[in-house]
Amino acid sequence: MDKLNDFSQLDFGKEKKKIGLRLKQIRKQQGYTSHETFAYEIGFDRAQYGKYEAGSSNITLGTLIKLLNKLQTRLSDFFNDDYDKIKV
Repeated sequence: MDKLNDFSQLDFGKEKKKIGLRLKQIRKQQGYTSHETFAYEIGFDRAQYGKYEAGSSNITLGTLIKLLNKLQTRLSDFFNDDYDKIKV
């Protein structure tokens, strides 16, 4: 099958929400039940981190990488099949 015919365009709002939900999944897998506790422990503003998880605030690639380092998660592990399965 032709790859171009199989591609559906990305929706910015949906992808932003998916990134937030994926951050939340990984945080919870690491044993942090509260986004506020997690943000506090890693030195991030709690309100801003909550917006990232809610998908209501843009996250830069630099910030995402900082968070993934704190979560000890590779970018390839973040955007894996689990990411693709998230429904918004």
